Amino acid sequence: MAKTKRARALPLPPDRQALLTALRNEKMAVSAHAFVRGNTMRFYEWLDGIEGHALPDGPPVWICGDCHTGNLGPVADAQGKVEIAIRDLDQTVIGNPAHDIIRLALSLATAARGSDLPGAITVRLMEAVADGYESSFDPAASEPDPKRNKPEMVRLVMKEATRRSWRHLAAERIEDLKPAIPLGKRFWPISSAEKEEIDALFGKHSVASLATSLRGGGDESAVTVLDAAYWVKGCSSLGRLRFAVLLDIDGGVIDGDDLCLIDVKEAVKAAAPRYSSESMPRDQAERVIEGARHLTPALGHRMRAARLNDRAVFIRELLPQDMKLTIDELSPRDATEVARFLARVVGKAHARQMNEANRRAWLGVLRGRSSKTLDAPSWLWKSVLPLISSHETAYLEHCRRFALS
Repeated sequence: MAKTKRARALPLPPDRQALLTALRNEKMAVSAHAFVRGNTMRFYEWLDGIEGHALPDGPPVWICGDCHTGNLGPVADAQGKVEIAIRDLDQTVIGNPAHDIIRLALSLATAARGSDLPGAITVRLMEAVADGYESSFDPAASEPDPKRNKPEMVRLVMKEATRRSWRHLAAERIEDLKPAIPLGKRFWPISSAEKEEIDALFGKHSVASLATSLRGGGDESAVTVLDAAYWVKGCSSLGRLRFAVLLDIDGGVIDGDDLCLIDVKEAVKAAAPRYSSESMPRDQAERVIEGARHLTPALGHRMRAARLNDRAVFIRELLPQDMKLTIDELSPRDATEVARFLARVVGKAHARQMNEANRRAWLGVLRGRSSKTLDAPSWLWKSVLPLISSHETAYLEHCRRFALS
């Protein structure tokens, strides 16, 4: 395991949980948008508690379950092709697609509020979300030109993603090109028992083959663990097992082509409601991977399920092109363009799982329940409006408690 001068001051495994809880509270206090991103469970509790409000029952499909803006972004497939897609599937279940749309719309509305945009823009956001999502199910809708019909901020992140290499990934994730993970703010020490379990995990053919498969095959027995550390990453997932593992693919340790960075993340029961009549894998990691294969095949086929420390974990190699679409500030024009584009991304992920009859029926439900004063389904507006209020109140209360503590 890599050593640094700061290693002695870093948290040891027994001290992690309390520090991670404090760090999560700190992250969620940064902004109302960050609070929304980190509060999946309360989102569903508040949505379920809206009086006199019922959602349409959409066709049973795999949904993201936590479809906020930060969980979409550039994703690369095994051939290096990059597209904007759902990139975080921890909460995926077979459920109501309406939940993904509401979660996305709330996230965008909160970002708009954080950007000090007028309320009228939030109204237009809801219409743009509805329009982009519905267009994914309408065979008469023209397919946008992928080179011209991306919002400016999306074009910029896509341009950056396609130009990235291992050196960019190393500089961003591990801050060094040397074959070691430097301990510090983002990476904490692991115990000798954890290191032994990680070594044993990547000694398995099924897991080691994940790294070699993205390079056209190879000798899994040559894959070795160079270094591993606890990864302090995310917000809602802080506190779960999360490890960064640096692998050498062929024993040469020559350059980035021979190294890969692996993300090992604990899978826990999803907070997102599922359709009880539908069958899903019982193993939580298998559930995540199955959802990923339906929603974002390019990502799902780059993942493996395993057990680590007697917990379900899912494993994926981080590619240089995988990036987070950060939306912290929106202009009036960006807001509607980004909302329409991202809603279409989510719609396409849902639509590919439906047959023609279900797509047509779901489109009819979406368009048949529009408000007379809003060019979007009334249930979308009646969901997002009280959710904005609930999250804003809870966010301020969270900040009060955090400041006092």
